[in-house]
Parts: sequence; structure tokens; C-alpha cells
Amino acid sequence: MTLPIEPPVAPMLAKAVKGLPAQDGTLLYEPKWDGFRCIIFRDGDEVYLGSRNERPFTRYFPELVEAARRELPDRVVVDGEIVLRRGQVLDFDALQQRIHPAASRVKLLAEQTPASFIAFDLLALGDDNLMETPFRRRRELLTGLFGGSGGSVRLTPITDDADLAGRWFETFEGAGLDGIVVKPGDLPYEPDRRTMFKVKHERTADVVVAGYREHKKGPIVGSLLLGLYDDAGRLHHVGVAASFPMTRRAELIEEVKPYLTDLATHPWGAWMAPAAEAGGEQAPGGPRRPGSNVSRWNAKKDLSFIPLRPELVMEVAYDHMEGERFRHTAQFRRWRPDRTPESCTYEQLERPVSYDLDDILAG
Repeated sequence: MTLPIEPPVAPMLAKAVKGLPAQDGTLLYEPKWDGFRCIIFRDGDEVYLGSRNERPFTRYFPELVEAARRELPDRVVVDGEIVLRRGQVLDFDALQQRIHPAASRVKLLAEQTPASFIAFDLLALGDDNLMETPFRRRRELLTGLFGGSGGSVRLTPITDDADLAGRWFETFEGAGLDGIVVKPGDLPYEPDRRTMFKVKHERTADVVVAGYREHKKGPIVGSLLLGLYDDAGRLHHVGVAASFPMTRRAELIEEVKPYLTDLATHPWGAWMAPAAEAGGEQAPGGPRRPGSNVSRWNAKKDLSFIPLRPELVMEVAYDHMEGERFRHTAQFRRWRPDRTPESCTYEQLERPVSYDLDDILAG
């Protein structure tokens, strides 16, 4: 490639803040997309899809390579997000399945579950390096690349109206978006620096603690495994709580010790078996791979766990759900000795208003 910016480039990042920053006339607001961060480099027929960790996504998304050739200028560098749509919502779990080592599987998934690219920044165009150009101007140039409604490469909406951004924050979540990104209009592009802001949803739920995994540094708690009951009384694995100081991890071992139990009598005791044999519960190996105790991202990572009697209840904070599980790691808030495990059901979860994804991208 002979672009003014060559891969790999670490994307510019955002730091979390509580509430939308006060509008002072210089801020711009965008929906926060829930997918894989990606920078597309195109130089004629050469296309490179760079990931957040600066490793290429190119082989996993051949349909986006073709879309870049078809829908982007000949020489361009565009920052954005790879997302996967299921009807009018985003499906992050299906997107994760696209990362597969087998070329035949990659080809099949590209046909069955094609991804889209949502563009939100422009780093280079032709021979011009735009990284020192203020964001407001970069956005104007980026908008000029999109003449119609778009195909597989789409343009994210943007506004300088804080009230409208607040409404987006409340309504867009139904389509699978998880917050708002705030960008100063005079901001240059600063790779690997948290110079933008992000406002994410946070809710709370009471969950059952049904097991734990040990920390990589020794016999202390690495993460607590969390569960919720469905209407049929089955306990589903919905995520983990893992953000604890090291001293607290050691204390947790003593707190959960009285609840140690045998895997044979545990609700997830059959999770090593196929889902049908396990009764259909979401299990700690993953929502679509309940018969495996190996991570799809790291073949050497063991996902087996130490079972606990499902009697402890804790309150956690979470941002949003991805299907039947917490999308991100839940945050411990407090123990709830006043709650019974059976009362920890999906019914308590707030269900956001649905929103048409095409309406979000129409602007």
C-alpha cells in the first residue's frame, strides 16, 4: 500500500463518563455501536481491515473487503465498527462466530451472516493525511463519501444537539446500541489515546452466584459465575463479575467456601454434555457452545469452574443484555441476603423500547 497512513494503526479510544457532557457548542454526539472496532485501509484493489489490537480482520470478513472495493473511494482510510444485523437489531454473539480458523467456515458464514461496516471517522483520503485535521472537518469529508442510503458500508448518524443525543441514548438501545460517544469538534485523530467520551447504560439486577473460576495468579477468585432463573425454573448462566481488588479476591474464597458442592448435583453439572442433554440451559462455556470448556478466542484458556450451591444472591450493575446474557462483565454492588435465589429471574430485567435500525441509519 502507498497510502499516506499505512496499517496497522491503533484506533482512537473513549473514556467512560457519567452522563452526557454539558454542551458548550463544540461537542458532537454519535450512537455507540456494539461490534468490532475496525479501520479499513483501501488502496485500489488492496484492502486491509485492522482490528483494535492492530491485528487484521481481513480474512474473517471477505464480504467487507468486497464492499470496500465497491463502495469506498480508491484510496482511503476509514475508522468504524463491524456489526452484524439480525433483522432490525445487532447480534454481537453471531458476530463473534465469524472469527473462525477454517477458511471454508469463514466463506460459509460470510454468505449466511454477512456483516456491515458503520463508518464514523476519516483518517486519510487520496494523498491527504487527515489525522491532524479537526474532527468536525473530517466528518464533513466523510459525509461527502456517502451519496445514497448505502449498502454494506453505512454512515453513522451524528448531532450537535445534546437533547437529541439524550433521546438517542434512551431509544436506540432497542436496536442493540449501547450508549453515546461524545467527540469535541476540534479533536485531531490520536491513535490509542482516550480523548473521546462514552456514556453507557447501567442497570442493576439481583443474580444467583453459582460458581467461580480461580484467578490465574493462584487459588483466589478470578470471577464469580452468575445465574438467572427462567419461567421453567432452569438456572441459566448470564455472565460473570470479575472486577475485584486482589485482597478482595482472597476474601471471597472464604465467603463462598461454605457453599462448595459437587458438580454432579449442580444445576450446570451437565454443561459438558450437548445442550439438548443439558436441558437447554445457558452454561458457563458460552451461549452457543455449551458443550465446550475452551474459549473460542483462546484455545488454551480453560473455562471450567468450581461449583457452588446456588444460594448466594448479589446485586450487580450491567449495561445491557446480549440475548439472554450480560453483554459485558457485571459489576458487584452488594450482597442481597434478603433475596431468595428463586426470585432472581429474567422478569426483573428492564427491556428497552425496540427501535428500527434502518431509521437510525437513515440520516
